[in-house]
Amino acid sequence: MGMFSRLSDIINSNINAMLDGAENPEKIARLMIQEMEDTLVEVRTAAARAMADKKEMEREVAHYTNIRDDWENKAGLAIDKGREDLARGALIAKQKADVEIVRRQEAMDLAEEAFEKRQDDLGRLQAKLDEAKAKHRSLMMRREAAEQSIRVRTQTYDTRVDDALARYAGVERKVDELEAYADTIRGSEPSLEAEFAALEQDDAIELELEAMKKARAKSSAKAASKAAKATEKKED
Repeated sequence: MGMFSRLSDIINSNINAMLDGAENPEKIARLMIQEMEDTLVEVRTAAARAMADKKEMEREVAHYTNIRDDWENKAGLAIDKGREDLARGALIAKQKADVEIVRRQEAMDLAEEAFEKRQDDLGRLQAKLDEAKAKHRSLMMRREAAEQSIRVRTQTYDTRVDDALARYAGVERKVDELEAYADTIRGSEPSLEAEFAALEQDDAIELELEAMKKARAKSSAKAASKAAKATEKKED
């Protein structure tokens, strides 16, 4: 593909449409940028060549202008000296110089037109290149953001995290069991009211026990007294 065909394709291209339809838009964007930069170099070279051609034509126009003026002066001198034959020859040479001047001027105009066209192409190509680079940067930023999001989500949902949470749940259950066991132990311990009730019960039992001991002692004394009296009667 020639430079000018590529240039036309690039300038008339719809970068967004090309990238939206590509399987790998970031890669396509890089290739487009490389193609544009290569074409930009070629267009700059063509513009520089056109400017060099124009300057060369300017020098040749000046050269043939000097030749023409010289033959014109010689023709005038020949006329002054009465040498019309020499004057005719000088005028013929002058006409040839005029023809060369016209040719160089036409070539110079073409070089100027080519230079201006290349300058216009450079401006439009540079705009397309800037557009492609901006699109490429946007694609890179989107890719990096997506990769970062994937890394974050992968780390968040890593099986190691699930394992750690499972272990934490196990520890939490163990703590619940320990707390329940502590509550059970606490429930079997006598409360303050129960301890006081026990003291009161102990006092009542002690009083009842003391009363029973006294009653039994009294009964034993009576029985002993009866037995003693019975013994005395037998002896009498």
